[in-house]
Amino acid sequence: MSWDRDRAAIFLPSLTLYFSVRTRHQMSRNLKLLIALIVVGTISAYVIFVVLPEQLARKSYEGARTLAEDIRKAMQFTPEVKVENTIVLNQQTSVFELSVLDQNFEHRYVWENSWLGSTKKIFISGTFDAKVGFDLHRKFSITLRDNKAYVQLAEPRVLSVESRGDITYRDEQGVWNWVSVNDRTKATNAFFRDARRYADDAPFVNDAKSAMEKRLRELLAPHVEEVIIDYEGQGIEPRLQR
Repeated sequence: MSWDRDRAAIFLPSLTLYFSVRTRHQMSRNLKLLIALIVVGTISAYVIFVVLPEQLARKSYEGARTLAEDIRKAMQFTPEVKVENTIVLNQQTSVFELSVLDQNFEHRYVWENSWLGSTKKIFISGTFDAKVGFDLHRKFSITLRDNKAYVQLAEPRVLSVESRGDITYRDEQGVWNWVSVNDRTKATNAFFRDARRYADDAPFVNDAKSAMEKRLRELLAPHVEEVIIDYEGQGIEPRLQR
């Protein structure tokens, strides 16, 4: 029994020291692991919340500038370009109108005047060249968001109507109310005004809208998956397909 007590006296302190050293070693390992996890977590958070957003933002801004340059080369002006709510480029242009469609048309008009029951008429016909496009004094912007391009611009309109110089006249005299040179001038001015009214309401104005949408689709396709057009006063609605 005395021998057993002596062995226990020697063994128990050694065992206690062993577990103490083992425990400290384990705690040291755990501490190192915790520190490593904290370092890795900090680096990961920095990459996820700082580096990646900066890289994505830089890529978005570079893409926006490339897009604007493509439009400038194709249309000779730069629209306002935004990424989310940040303006990357302001609208710039050296011209104030963008013509996208040239349309010629023939127009006929009858001018008449009555006096004391006698009516005189002037029949006029001729061809015109109409230019249809967009007023660049108005806002033209492209907003990039969620891989989509939201385009805002004014409705197309007739920019100019010019005679081709082939006007013909046929006079119909009244009994005592004859056509004069002054009548010809009045009739010609009225003829031009009527040709302009016709052009403003003509279906080829919508053709200009279709032409512009097609061109925008081609220019924006390499940069986004979908293009959405908002003509002023209509509100955002999808008008262009992928």
